[in-house]
Amino acid sequence: MNSRRVAHGLAWFGIGLGLAELLAPRIVARATGLRGREGLLQVFGAREIVSGALILAAEDPEAWLWARVGGDALDGLLLSVGLRAGNPDRQRTMLATLAVAPVVVLDALHACRSVGRMMAD
Repeated sequence: MNSRRVAHGLAWFGIGLGLAELLAPRIVARATGLRGREGLLQVFGAREIVSGALILAAEDPEAWLWARVGGDALDGLLLSVGLRAGNPDRQRTMLATLAVAPVVVLDALHACRSVGRMMAD
């Protein structure tokens, strides 16, 4: 699978997730154990949509994967709040974290590959 195709797949995934966060923040908050963080989920959803659109519009979409990696770091910080012992929905947050982990790995691997490719050029 080529890097451009992976970048576009990750972009579409981000746009889909972003739309869910933006349009149905209560449902996403409940599913992820992040009740009370609906406003932040909407902001993060908008970020997902913008980074996905930038990747899809770019001549070199792999380079824009770093926007996703930065967003992944923010998502990780938010999920860490949900993993605190006082959260009654902590298990939901753990499942959400495990569910997005493979995508985080793909984002990071392909962003790093883009750097290697640029350095070789």
